[in-house]
Amino acid sequence: MKFSKLQATGNDFILLETLTDSHSISSAGLAEGNWSELARAMCHRRFGIGADGLILVEDSISADLKMRLFNPDGSEAEVSGNGLRCIAKYAIEKELIEGLSWAGDQTSLSLTVETMAGIRTARGYTAADEVCLVEVDMGVPQFQPEQIPVNLKVDITPILSYPLVINTNHLSLSLLSMGNPHAVTFSFSPVSDFPLAEIGPKVERHPMFPQRTNFAVARVLGTRNVEARVWERGVGETLACGSAACAIAVAAQLLNYVSEQVDITVPGGILTVSWDGVGEVLLSGPVEEVFTGEWSGEKV
Repeated sequence: MKFSKLQATGNDFILLETLTDSHSISSAGLAEGNWSELARAMCHRRFGIGADGLILVEDSISADLKMRLFNPDGSEAEVSGNGLRCIAKYAIEKELIEGLSWAGDQTSLSLTVETMAGIRTARGYTAADEVCLVEVDMGVPQFQPEQIPVNLKVDITPILSYPLVINTNHLSLSLLSMGNPHAVTFSFSPVSDFPLAEIGPKVERHPMFPQRTNFAVARVLGTRNVEARVWERGVGETLACGSAACAIAVAAQLLNYVSEQVDITVPGGILTVSWDGVGEVLLSGPVEEVFTGEWSGEKV
């Protein structure tokens, strides 16, 4: 089984082609139910390749490609902003899409990717004959409790200051969906001081979130700068999370903390998010291939 490992601001993914004309997994003989088991094995940091998720690059009848994402715990996620950026770089550089290739002085290429959260458009920008930066249309944020989803009955949306106490920590949560559920709390202290390893899993699995949730702690540094850390559902703390960066930017803008474009500094680097307050959220940042290899399949 041939694979590629890519990272986007430290958020790393293993990519496998399952396209009709691909030979990457033609001999793997994997049944549908084994993808979760494969993700747990390949993503393991000690006994596997190590990654924040396993991405399947599949055929699509409604977009250029389809992405399926499995977390290290085996659960399947609806969408990943950084995963989309990785799959865009991979697809462009491997020329997986017929008719999509660099021509003349062209500096960017666009493709569409089907996800469980809908179709997303990604644009890859080139430098030195490789895609070095990718921007993704992450869709319109959703704020209704049933859209997030969250088990709350509220009269006013968006939900921007919901109080929650975890281990004596008083959180004020902003709740929204970027195709997957997010809870964001803003802190006046450096995010490095926040006990994320302790609080993160308890927010993720709180009964109010029927499908669990991603949880971010953020501190506003200025109208165009925010620092953050993220506890990802099914993964744990990661160096970056694209959809969480979008959720942070949206919540911060609704709270009048930031402008329409903001840089989100996470442990893995900087993600730039733009939102006009109405339409789709744009996410951009660097992406690179780490290495390629072959998985024997002996541990599946």
